Amino acid sequence: QVQLVESGGGLVQAGGSLRLSCAASGRTFSNYDMGWFRQAPGKEREFVAAFRTSGSSTYYADSVKGRFTISRDNAKNTVALQMNTLKPEDTAVYYCNAHDVMSFIDYWGQGTQVTVSS
Repeated sequence: QVQLVESGGGLVQAGGSLRLSCAASGRTFSNYDMGWFRQAPGKEREFVAAFRTSGSSTYYADSVKGRFTISRDNAKNTVALQMNTLKPEDTAVYYCNAHDVMSFIDYWGQGTQVTVSS
């Protein structure tokens, strides 16, 4: 099992930037695809970005392409999400996700609130 702890959320004005971090512990970090999801009030949780463990491929939701960048550091067991040019519609609770590529089990952090004011 892997434990995930997010940090870096907060309140920012539209056009601003935030950097989210996720620290993982418990298992071999490199065995997991890492990603970020978000859930706005009254909406379902949605995919934001992912960083595959094999090949170092990255994927983004269309709504954040060109504004968000996901990165991972296997030596430090961390994954980060740099969010630039934030919009009010980016307001949500952001969750770190670890997907075990062997067992297909998903693990989630507790979430961190991001609020973008207009």
